[in-house]
Amino acid sequence: MGDNIIIRVQSPDGMKKIPSTKRETAAAFLKKVAKEFGFSSNGFSVYLNRNKTGEILSQNKTLSLLKIKHGDMLFLFPSASSSSSGETMDTATPHTSSSLPSISSSSSSSSSSSLIPRSSSAPQVQEDEIDQYLAKQDGKIYRNRDPQLCRHGALGKCVHCVPLEPFDEDYLNHLDPPVKHMSFHAYLRKLTGGADKGKFAALENISCKIKSGCEGHPPWPEGICTKCQPSAITLNRQKYRHVDNIMFENHTIADRFLDFWRKTGSQRMGYLYGRYTEHTDIPLGIRAEVAAIYEPPQSATQNSLELLEDPKAAAVDEIAAKLGLCKVGWIFTDLLSEDTRIGTVHYIRNQDSFYLSAEECITAGYFQNQHSNPCRLSRDGSFGSKFVTVVATGGPDNQVHFEGYQVSNQCMALVRDECLLPCKDAPELGYAKESSPEQYVPDVFYKDKDKFGNDVTFLARPLPVEYLIIDITTTFPKDPQYTFTSTQRFPIENRDLLGETQDFHSLATYLSQCSSVSFLDIVSDFHLLLFLVTNEVMPLRDSIGLLLDAVKTSNEQLAQTWKKSEQWATIEQLCSTEGGQPSSSLGYEAMGGPAVPASSAAMWSCLHCTFMNQPGTEHLKPRSSRWLLKAEKDALVYIQMVQKHWCLEATESSSNNRGSEDCYFTELQWD
Repeated sequence: MGDNIIIRVQSPDGMKKIPSTKRETAAAFLKKVAKEFGFSSNGFSVYLNRNKTGEILSQNKTLSLLKIKHGDMLFLFPSASSSSSGETMDTATPHTSSSLPSISSSSSSSSSSSLIPRSSSAPQVQEDEIDQYLAKQDGKIYRNRDPQLCRHGALGKCVHCVPLEPFDEDYLNHLDPPVKHMSFHAYLRKLTGGADKGKFAALENISCKIKSGCEGHPPWPEGICTKCQPSAITLNRQKYRHVDNIMFENHTIADRFLDFWRKTGSQRMGYLYGRYTEHTDIPLGIRAEVAAIYEPPQSATQNSLELLEDPKAAAVDEIAAKLGLCKVGWIFTDLLSEDTRIGTVHYIRNQDSFYLSAEECITAGYFQNQHSNPCRLSRDGSFGSKFVTVVATGGPDNQVHFEGYQVSNQCMALVRDECLLPCKDAPELGYAKESSPEQYVPDVFYKDKDKFGNDVTFLARPLPVEYLIIDITTTFPKDPQYTFTSTQRFPIENRDLLGETQDFHSLATYLSQCSSVSFLDIVSDFHLLLFLVTNEVMPLRDSIGLLLDAVKTSNEQLAQTWKKSEQWATIEQLCSTEGGQPSSSLGYEAMGGPAVPASSAAMWSCLHCTFMNQPGTEHLKPRSSRWLLKAEKDALVYIQMVQKHWCLEATESSSNNRGSEDCYFTELQWD
């Protein structure tokens, strides 16, 4: 009886006790383990230590010779080819992207965790590149040896110099300025840093809807039970944020956006396009870098702003993706001029009024739900959002300031399930809807202090929106950066109110201003690329890929290759006919514009086609405003002219300086 021992074996599926004896061989013991856990003889490995050291091999040595005693803990790891276990155990390096366990958020607090085992059938999600990068980083805050407090050698460590975890609140509070919210990846490390390495934690999105499939009672409003009823929500300050900093690459991006308000006095809205990078000022932080602003169709006044349907939205996202950019947020103005002579504005948003109105919080929550954050640790495949909100408004010094925000995951859930409404006369207050026969709304609470300093719970009818807001620092770099290097300004889209239109006349003007500039710098303009792809006369959506690659990689050779294409030659001809023949003194020939030989000085170009005409056909007269143009490659393109146009009175054909094709216009009959 004294030889009988019990060995504990821990696996990803749990721990089991294996009875054995001191004289039993390792090979016989491993067969017992395989039978107990349901493995084949070569589908697993057993180690003495958790970090996969001291492997127990199938041999004839007894357990006593291997120094395995009664009550010892061994560690089983399935092999890569084994499929009986959905995941491997956590090793000594728990912060790699392959070993980060799941965490959870209950419906009452987005930062709490529920003890739910991770499922091996979790969805396969392609996370953002920045998330994959940060998941592999150490993240610890390393400190130098303190000469006064440290009493050890150069290679030793003590409590005064040991590395800190990235979620250390004391360290974050002593930064300048203090950091109220830890980064999202630091929050993950906090939840997965315990003894169980986060094995029983899972990220869960909050739901405010009744769970479907409950058959024990009639559907709402006739019946409801605790199984299908959503939990009440108590609003808390979110301890983490998905984005820790917003940075505009240069001041030109913001200045061009503000020009609309400066010239019209109306507010303006735009989408921020850029990329996510590491923010080194905060442990495991994420920065949203803004490279361009796209202004969608909108109707705006001094006090209101309404978004209109945008038929080009998909094309803009596609172009941005090919340029290595994505939609990282949205920006809007809330400016009221104080003194136009010195350029000051009123300080409107402050602690005495509001920072974001309830309606703006709901809009931000709507956008964040549209652009959810891919997360493989969530059962839904997404958790939270990196989509940011930027407000251009007056600051304490009566100058224009840019303030960055996000709304919490709780606000996202309330907006997604249509449980939050704005107050008509109080922009700083929201209102949680009441349940109706059409919709059940869970109770929403928030905590505040009464006049005696005691914590009191209030029903969120109404609700101060400060409980929903997360502020983000918005900055400009000391050394400007430029994803788009063009020094000239191509007109911004959807600014017809200012008389700024995107057409081939404005393109010809833009090209004529770019003298002595490389072709890559000429086309390196986000708004110009959008026009080339989305214009109605000659869209280049299917043939501009090479040019986008050239701009993305700053490759002049690729740009020159695309410049020689037939599409760019046609664009040049359309520009020359819209704005007249460009003068070589403006440098247009150097950029690829057509050079007119001296012998053809008497020839002239038609305003509406790509052909040069012989002398003798100069007589014009006004005709119909709609024309059918015979373009190159026998393609028929319908053109709706905005202004009064002209056509040739003569019926004879005029020769083309490129070949023998004829140039003519045919008048169309319209009902």
